Amino acid sequence: MQFLSNIVILMRDLWAQKLRTFLTIFGIIWGTMSVILLLSFGAGVHRQNVKNMHGIGEGVVIMWGGTTGLPYKGFNKGRGIRFVEEDINMLRREIPQIQYISPEYSNWGTQVRGPLNVDQTNITGIIPEYEDIRNVFAAEGGRFIDELDLRSNKRVAFIGNRLRDFLFGDGKEVIGEQIYLNETPFTIIGVLQKKKQNSSYNTRDENRVFIPASTFKSMYGYRYLSNIVYKPFSPEQSKSIESRLYEVLGKKYTFDPKDEDALWIWDTAEFNAIFEKFMLGFKIFLGLIGSFTLTVGGVGVANIMYVVVKERTNEIGVKRAVGATRRDIMLQFLFEAAIIVATGALIGFVMAYGLVSLMQLLPEEATSEIGKPIFSGGVAITSMILLGTVALLAGYFPARRAASVDPVEALRGA
Repeated sequence: MQFLSNIVILMRDLWAQKLRTFLTIFGIIWGTMSVILLLSFGAGVHRQNVKNMHGIGEGVVIMWGGTTGLPYKGFNKGRGIRFVEEDINMLRREIPQIQYISPEYSNWGTQVRGPLNVDQTNITGIIPEYEDIRNVFAAEGGRFIDELDLRSNKRVAFIGNRLRDFLFGDGKEVIGEQIYLNETPFTIIGVLQKKKQNSSYNTRDENRVFIPASTFKSMYGYRYLSNIVYKPFSPEQSKSIESRLYEVLGKKYTFDPKDEDALWIWDTAEFNAIFEKFMLGFKIFLGLIGSFTLTVGGVGVANIMYVVVKERTNEIGVKRAVGATRRDIMLQFLFEAAIIVATGALIGFVMAYGLVSLMQLLPEEATSEIGKPIFSGGVAITSMILLGTVALLAGYFPARRAASVDPVEALRGA
């Protein structure tokens, strides 16, 4: 009964200040929506960019031969380091922390001809493990290069989805069709499953032609690899693997294991770690912007609670006279401030959730760069923490004033 009585009294006081009450609750609604929408936007940008970065593969490391920068064992500096395919088995044997590893041959001087158009793009020779390293998965109905293709030097090709559209027409079914690399026919066995890729080397996978490494060597006569790609079992092992690469390859090619110029290594996991720190800062920044808006609403709550305290001074005096403690008075007014904040927050939550849900209906093409807002558990928890803080601060100072009212003075003014 006491609870209901307090609510009725609060509603009566708020109704007496209708305009001020409306503006106060509107401030909380607007602040709540700002916090949720900004945090949801930050979460969406984060997820989309992580998805885009993983287009090149997750935890992928690409290694090129460099030029020695230190003299070593009678050799002058300035020697070029070039890999051969036999290095793959050696590295797989010597560094067991590597989960997948593949050679990569590249050629840019080949015309690729289809029935509609001719292009000149990157022809890449690889082995089957490359699929899992670089996330080059086949669309429905096709497949990637397998061991039989490799052993038999088959003239088969796995092509990028955008290249398929250029050579054959948008969305055309091309499995089993032929393309010509210069004058050599190749049978298409798979088309790249469409993916977003915001980083690459050589060219985007959507524009490449992948063929078996054995076929590439037979066709072009290359002795040396363009580069090596590998994937550790865990990104935490990347640094130890890198040290071992300098030791193992340094021993074979006679360069100083401390010579960082001898190898050029791009560890995408390092960039991911930097990006995660950047996104954390970005989301904190967005949260701060939203919290400033919410703080304005909190100031409005504090103002209206000061008015309520002033108008109920006599009531406070009576309660103190019949035994209510300062703590009882503080808790009552803190609770009442929380009711105001909770009302605005609930409306703000519903409206923000509705807007986020509507934005999920946007076409994928329109949000491929920045992503769609995400109303996640983390967003909800952060918003509730901010709202709870605002409610506490907005109610604390008016409640403290109410608790400090002298009951004798209050009753005297009655």
